[in-house]
Amino acid sequence: MSKRYLEDFEPGQTFRSGSLSIDKENIIRFAEEFDPQPFHLDEHAAKDSFFQGLAASGWHTAAMTMRLLIDTNIQPAAGIIGAGFDELRWPMPVREGDQLRVETEVLEVRQSRSRPTQGIMKVKITTFNQHDQPVQIAAANLVVPARAGLQEAAAGN
Repeated sequence: MSKRYLEDFEPGQTFRSGSLSIDKENIIRFAEEFDPQPFHLDEHAAKDSFFQGLAASGWHTAAMTMRLLIDTNIQPAAGIIGAGFDELRWPMPVREGDQLRVETEVLEVRQSRSRPTQGIMKVKITTFNQHDQPVQIAAANLVVPARAGLQEAAAGN
């Protein structure tokens, strides 16, 4: 996969990932370290919770989304560098046995006025389960190097 610069992106482009299988052990292992709440740790306790069963932490879903995003062909030249989120939602829980995949749509691309060697790309990142139901929706801003700005900087302009 070739690295892409700001000029290589345009609104409407879509990038898709492969899939990732979710198992109970990974849900519990992540929760033990980062989000130790009963509905993420124990199947029996989770049955009487808001989720009515074991559910992956939203932060685990975000981490799995990042893994899937890296495996797409979006490939900004400097890597996937986040400048923040405008939106992050978990409309439904991730469960044991789910198969997750990511679709990323470019919403906006703009050159930085103060830093000509880069720009910002706004993307919508949707993580789906095997039933094509969204389990995470994010609007993210990514820092992307600009080919034109890098050439100018190299030329000493």
